[in-house]
Amino acid sequence: MRAVTWHGRRDVRVDTVPDPTIQDPTDIIVRITSTGICGSDLHLYEVMGPFLDEGDILGHEPMGVVAEVGEQVTEVRVGDRVVIPFTVSCGTCFMCGSGLHSQCETTQVREHGKGAALFGYTKLYGQVPGGQAEYLRVPFGNTLPIRVPEGPPDDRFVYLSDVLPTAWQAVEYAAVPPGGSLVVLGLGPIGDMATRIALHRGVEKVIGIDLVPERLERVRARGVTALDVTGHGRHLGDYVREMTGGRGPDAVVDAVGMEAHGSPVGKLAQQLTGLLPDALAARLMETAGTDRLNALHSAIELVRRGGTISISGVYGGTADPMPMLTLFDKQIQLRMGQANVHRWVPEILPLLTAADPLGTEDFATHRLPLDAAPEAYEAFQAKKDGMVKTLLQPGRA
Repeated sequence: MRAVTWHGRRDVRVDTVPDPTIQDPTDIIVRITSTGICGSDLHLYEVMGPFLDEGDILGHEPMGVVAEVGEQVTEVRVGDRVVIPFTVSCGTCFMCGSGLHSQCETTQVREHGKGAALFGYTKLYGQVPGGQAEYLRVPFGNTLPIRVPEGPPDDRFVYLSDVLPTAWQAVEYAAVPPGGSLVVLGLGPIGDMATRIALHRGVEKVIGIDLVPERLERVRARGVTALDVTGHGRHLGDYVREMTGGRGPDAVVDAVGMEAHGSPVGKLAQQLTGLLPDALAARLMETAGTDRLNALHSAIELVRRGGTISISGVYGGTADPMPMLTLFDKQIQLRMGQANVHRWVPEILPLLTAADPLGTEDFATHRLPLDAAPEAYEAFQAKKDGMVKTLLQPGRA
């Protein structure tokens, strides 16, 4: 089969690799029809090389059609249309039963002290082959796949794999009170969808902040107050407080993570790790602060006293400097974590089979064949060509 594989920093290729096979009686094989490129895939493209091997298959936002089932699979059949969550969770352990599928005790990567394994995402999370491919082996065939109806296009459902539950959890964790206000920092796929979900759930004032004109225009067109961070600079905090009763917003969603602009020291640290031998770079990245924390510091500065910061952007370093005095003094609540996909599916799925209030069908800016993945990664990393969300579609010419 053809699959998107990692070969080095800013070097992804589409290679011919062996087809996946059933390895456990509860496995299924899915023929992929759509698979997204995620903002966190750029971490692999740019800085996470020490935790990857050449030829690793990338991608964790797939959906498709069941092509083969193991002998103990009873909940899906060949021909069923399914979405595959990005977290590999068993669905039956204590954590899954508690709605914390991203902490699944069956697939926790204990060697690295991490939570549930992830598709297509480094040795830190299990080195499970990913879904930017023609076929994908999916474990826990009775509990992991999400069956979706025939008829509506893939665009309605593919975001159930990651974008929708991640954005939904971000808004849920933000806990905006009735009549309250929410700032979303970063208007890539997760931030954009978080603004849509916040409006749908009745948040009265939603403010989106970014520096890419196309992203700002996308959310502005859906009724969000969009602010260009480069146009306000050091006065952004004062401007946002003026818009929110002088106190600041009730909650801030940080949908940026370690890809933030405007943090030259963090950027240099990321670049330097790429020059080190893999073993040394891996140790540095796990124990030292190599993130660009500009967005998180902005969230702390913006949110009102007693407010909430919900972090959905991915951070990597374990020794990043945090302004603990400010966090304590402002009595800020922090919530964060990988999305617990199955926890939110019952609330999200009905919205995808009705009138599409979240605008999923026009959410993708690019739909490309699988073989165009290298060019798509390059454009997404450089924020070129108006690219916000790309779906790769195996089988498309």
